[in-house]
Amino acid sequence: MKIKVLYEDSNILAIDKPSGVSVHSDGRSREKTIADWVLKNYPKTKNVGENEIYQVDDKNKKIKIEIKRPGIVHRLDKETSGVLLLAKNEKAYQFLKSQFQERVVKKTYVAIVSGDMKNDRGVINKPIGRSPKDFRRYLAGRGARGEMRDAVTQYRVLKRFTLDPSDLKATSPSQGRESIKEGAKFTYLEIHPKTGRTHQIRVHMKYLNHPVVCDSLYNPDNPCPKGITRMALHAKSIEFKNLKGEIIRVESSVPKEFIKLII
Repeated sequence: MKIKVLYEDSNILAIDKPSGVSVHSDGRSREKTIADWVLKNYPKTKNVGENEIYQVDDKNKKIKIEIKRPGIVHRLDKETSGVLLLAKNEKAYQFLKSQFQERVVKKTYVAIVSGDMKNDRGVINKPIGRSPKDFRRYLAGRGARGEMRDAVTQYRVLKRFTLDPSDLKATSPSQGRESIKEGAKFTYLEIHPKTGRTHQIRVHMKYLNHPVVCDSLYNPDNPCPKGITRMALHAKSIEFKNLKGEIIRVESSVPKEFIKLII
């Protein structure tokens, strides 16, 4: 696995996570993860941070598996690409963790979403809970179940565009052919999540009826632009303090497939 290092000092590492790679194992898959790469290249991080306990089924028996999360302070979804921060020692882990908890870390994402967004700017302040219909999904607003956690997302429209039918592809067998025949509208966004809930951007965009393009979980029925082979969500930059108190801003280049659509 080839991973690009975007920033490194004696305590902190920032990498450019590729789309399609999980940050750490879920206890079921045997695919290589970012955690595997970290342990191979930075073996001293083995006991840095907190491990995670997963309950999985094994031959009809539920067993608990402890998943290694070496130095992983925050996560990106498997299909999300971009900047990921890692701590190389326990002191750095606790230092970065406190910045995330105090919401002083500044995160910037870019995304392509379905539809023509009405407002140029907006703030989504909707708690997120579990979906009652699908254990994999989360939900904002009415109908969510379980613990409702505060979630705030700011967004800004960078560009709106329309694609011809020849530039679209169906994303599921159930998708109506008429939407492909008529073409489709899209919006390119800059997004700033103020909290760090699971699937937060994806859930909040779904709440606005403008789900992220090519998101098989939250946007299975809208057409996907040709040339986009992954979910169109990218962690463009992150700003934090290192242990010297210096403000560090790390940036990941916007994926080429995004740029081809928006230029």
